[in-house]
Amino acid sequence: MTRALVCKSRGLRPGHEHGCTQPSCIGYYNRTRLHVRRDAARCVRRVIRACESTYPGLVDDYDDFPELTEPVMIGAFAGWNDAGDAASAAVEHLELIWDARPLAAVDPEDYYDYQVNRPIIGLTDGVSRKLEWPSTQFSVCRPPGSARDVVLMRGLEPNLRWRSFCEEILELVRELGVETVVTLGALQTDIPHSRPVIVTGSSYDAASAQRFGLARTRYEGPTGITGVLHDACIQAGVMAVQFWAGVPHYVATPPNPPATLALLHRLEDVLDLPIPVGSLPEQSDAWLENTNAITSDDAEIAEYVRSLEENTDDDAETPSADMIAQDFERYLRRRGPRTDGG
Repeated sequence: MTRALVCKSRGLRPGHEHGCTQPSCIGYYNRTRLHVRRDAARCVRRVIRACESTYPGLVDDYDDFPELTEPVMIGAFAGWNDAGDAASAAVEHLELIWDARPLAAVDPEDYYDYQVNRPIIGLTDGVSRKLEWPSTQFSVCRPPGSARDVVLMRGLEPNLRWRSFCEEILELVRELGVETVVTLGALQTDIPHSRPVIVTGSSYDAASAQRFGLARTRYEGPTGITGVLHDACIQAGVMAVQFWAGVPHYVATPPNPPATLALLHRLEDVLDLPIPVGSLPEQSDAWLENTNAITSDDAEIAEYVRSLEENTDDDAETPSADMIAQDFERYLRRRGPRTDGG
């Protein structure tokens, strides 16, 4: 494991030879790779790091990256890739239920247009003003009952230099020894809200796609940073899986608990363990009841929803015995062996 250096404007640690000129910053630096491959100033600007003024205390607990066990990375990006904020909400849910610890952040300076994604000023304790910059942050956790670690990635889709942005993430993937990268997204579809959420996606090979129960997507067209990062992982030889939840286009306003819940259930297949869903089922029921009330009040919208339901039901495939068996096997694998003697 390479030693992570800490840089501060008020002084340099011994061995800090990369010539950082950035004021008031703390950063993670890979001495053996980044400093060799890039000139010093370029390295300082673009390596994965956390600015002290933006994320105070983020690095203090991590003078070195932690040693992780068979880590998997799960990430989502708000914006174009995230209809109804369903994917970001799924990652945020994991951060909360598994008490994830802050790990690192991508320096936003090279990747975000601050006139599009502006920094936000907030109040701390109702007195102190705090400036939060748009970025992508990483945290780490060990789910209860799991033998592996999970790295969580959550942020905004960058405005600039997507290929360089993905390379920064891949640097962290290599540094932490991440074995699989799972990206989550949500897209607007013409599936009615009254039908189960359909999750599509792709994987690094056909066998894993079958194992994770991925419905093959037929989408062709523009993609976002989620699709670009997935492709970058595959090209770099990193096992990668992506899940996309379908969100009805006529009710795409956040939040969308059913889509978030559907993504979490798919993650159970990858992690081979159950994910506590908290109050999401109740929130999903309330969302469905509220949406039913809204759509039924307008005759034109109600008729449109009925037409979507008819089209969806006509296109639906009756599950085969093999598909049912595969779903049952995945369920048993997630729950583990029974201990009640049954």
